[in-house]
Amino acid sequence: MSNKDKDRERSGSFVSHLTELRSRLMKSFLFLLFTFVICYIFSAEIYNFLVKPYSSAVIENNLDRRLIFTALHEAFLTYLKVAFFASIFITSPIFLTQLWKFIAPGLYKNEKKALLPYLIVTPLLFIFGGMLVYYLVMPLAIKFFLTFETVANPSSIAIQLEAKVNEYLSLIMRLIFAFGISFQLPVVLSLLARAGFIDSHYLVTRRKYFVVIIFAAAAVLTPPDPITQIGLALPLLILYELSILTVKMIEKRKNA
Repeated sequence: MSNKDKDRERSGSFVSHLTELRSRLMKSFLFLLFTFVICYIFSAEIYNFLVKPYSSAVIENNLDRRLIFTALHEAFLTYLKVAFFASIFITSPIFLTQLWKFIAPGLYKNEKKALLPYLIVTPLLFIFGGMLVYYLVMPLAIKFFLTFETVANPSSIAIQLEAKVNEYLSLIMRLIFAFGISFQLPVVLSLLARAGFIDSHYLVTRRKYFVVIIFAAAAVLTPPDPITQIGLALPLLILYELSILTVKMIEKRKNA
């Protein structure tokens, strides 16, 4: 085969891969669009689900509180955000599946066996991070913030929380994404270990630096309060220690 024929074959293969990638991305985008429409139809139910931590904290403390919006378009945009958030959350496994179908034909059998567990663990860790926010961190944070309310007396007026719908939902959705992405730490470290960039000795000897990085990341990704920052930092420290054990297991398998 001449060099020109080889170049043509390579060019044709590259174009076919790009065509396949575009096709899979289009399928994922269309599914995302369809899911967004469905989520917008049920945006009120999704909204009620996301507001549940706040309403539960208010009811438990026997408080008369509400969520407000101060702009005419704010409630509408809030429902759009809720629908977009839910559609991204639902369709992320579809994107991962399409990505796997695109790269799997080019992998060896042992490479497929090595990468397949990550496709299962990644969404599970993301969901676990979101559940931690919803069921533990947000209720504790809301109760913490409510303690700063004061009642009226002859010398001062009452200080009460009047939370805005958009701000509350933006906060809980940002925290869910922040926790979900941060919980991918074991996946990232174990992939780096498989690629040979790090090993268990590296992670152990540089543990103190990673502790500082984790707390700094928690301070950046969460509001400036101790509840959410510690709520993110402590699970990440646990996941870091689990990552060390995972990397050691990978090393043992390589040695075997």
